[in-house]
Amino acid sequence: MDYKKLADLLFPNITKPISYYEETVFPNRNLSEGAKVTRLAPSPTGFIHLGNLYGAFVDERLAHQSNGVFMLRIEDTDEKRKVEGAVELIISSLEYFGLKFDEGASVDREIGNYGPYYQSNRGEIYQTVAKYLIETGRAYPCFCSEEELEEIRKQQEAEKVNTGYYGKWAKYRDTSLEEIQKHLDNNESFVLRFKSMGDPEKNFEIDDAIRGRLSIPENNQDVVILKANGIPTYHFAHVVDDHLMKVTHVVRGEEWLSTLPIHYELFKTLGWELPVYCHTAHLMKIDEGVKRKLSKRKDPELGLEFYMKLGYHPATVREYLLTILNSNFEEWRLANPDNSIYDFKFTLDKMSNSGALFDLNKLNDISKNVLVKIPVEEIYDFLLKWAKDYKQEIVNLLVDQKEDVIKLLSVGRNSDKPRKDLVYCEQIFEFISYFFDNYFKVVDDYPENIDDSEAKKILKAYLETYDHSDDQTQWFGKITEIATANGYAAKPKDYKKNPEMYKGHVGDVSTVIRIALVGRSTSPDIWELQQIMGETKVRERVQSLI
Repeated sequence: MDYKKLADLLFPNITKPISYYEETVFPNRNLSEGAKVTRLAPSPTGFIHLGNLYGAFVDERLAHQSNGVFMLRIEDTDEKRKVEGAVELIISSLEYFGLKFDEGASVDREIGNYGPYYQSNRGEIYQTVAKYLIETGRAYPCFCSEEELEEIRKQQEAEKVNTGYYGKWAKYRDTSLEEIQKHLDNNESFVLRFKSMGDPEKNFEIDDAIRGRLSIPENNQDVVILKANGIPTYHFAHVVDDHLMKVTHVVRGEEWLSTLPIHYELFKTLGWELPVYCHTAHLMKIDEGVKRKLSKRKDPELGLEFYMKLGYHPATVREYLLTILNSNFEEWRLANPDNSIYDFKFTLDKMSNSGALFDLNKLNDISKNVLVKIPVEEIYDFLLKWAKDYKQEIVNLLVDQKEDVIKLLSVGRNSDKPRKDLVYCEQIFEFISYFFDNYFKVVDDYPENIDDSEAKKILKAYLETYDHSDDQTQWFGKITEIATANGYAAKPKDYKKNPEMYKGHVGDVSTVIRIALVGRSTSPDIWELQQIMGETKVRERVQSLI
């Protein structure tokens, strides 16, 4: 076979050698020793999920901790899966969580010298490498129809052998130049296949930065590298791009481990140095006592929009991700409670390879701890931005009563043991909604030992003695007087010692007042809340319940 002639026959317009791209278009990067180059390479399918963010955070930390480069490449070669607006969604979602790219695709342009960063615009580059593989006898055209491939698969299943296009099943693997010319003269469409020299009875070894030394059977499949329309498959495109873009570390999910033999053989065949592969574990959850993978169909929390709609602060999500990315992060956080997460030295060897457990309750707990350290003014700004995007009906309330909202968010935060009430925006607004008359509602019942008539008696006494200028001590003194005058113990411990002597205790009385003012049996300090509400609103709330 005259492979050079075949290559020119299939790609007459490709005239540049691979070295042109390697040396002239994409020369070696001018980076310091040890700098890592990573890439996030999602497909624009319209759904960006927690797994993407999880992997992207690994990419970002590896690159930026080493003064390297973190890039965004869009793998948009699958026309059937492409969704309008998906790229914008990917970029805006990742920006929301604070992930900034040094180069790559953006909404309106591309940044960097190693583009195009959309694979659909790199056709000539892939064809150049494909032509080289043909010239060296390692790629060939395959004219099989879908029906022929299906027939091959059925025969393989009948013979109980591995399915696929390989060995004796590879119909066009050794077709002569004359036969190929006939197919071309008949205008038959073809795909380009890689001619594998692997033997699945033999293993190759490779170091995975997360999983350690792996021993894997060699590839023997003649996989498609260029489709009939000339567009490359993922297997081929990512190998070419990672080499030319000088990617040092490839972070991807463990589902790609099964195709690693293909990628390994392609790199070796082309004589290129492999990047360091880092196969992350699946994100798991406990469902009815059973550990399973997070599912797009079953688990709304897999989609990033879930966190954006609820209004999780990006700092809380980043903090949580580090707890599941590196097993020593929580220990570090305990020793460094006030440090930025970027002071933490992220390492691949502390990552789980058996399934990272995602726990929404733990995220919420971490969110409380993170938000209590963020200045209230920042939380207000974040709440307002969220409202503009997801809850327009409260925007005017937040703007018109900005000072009061900031005061409400501040209650109980300045003590040695600050309250940790705030979790995410939807919950934060719900938490302070009692302040706004249109959102005020009574959601809790009075204590069991207090009925409606008893509650009204307490509230009437409260209004008669209420003085908005009282300090906290004076205010609580009056509540204690109301309690004792109506048969309640002045202290909970007195009631506990002699329950038969009292109707209840002062806490029950203050709960009645709390419910009248905020509609709930628990809340931050009620005296402080009254100071923010103002006397008129306090009296109106109590009177309306009477």
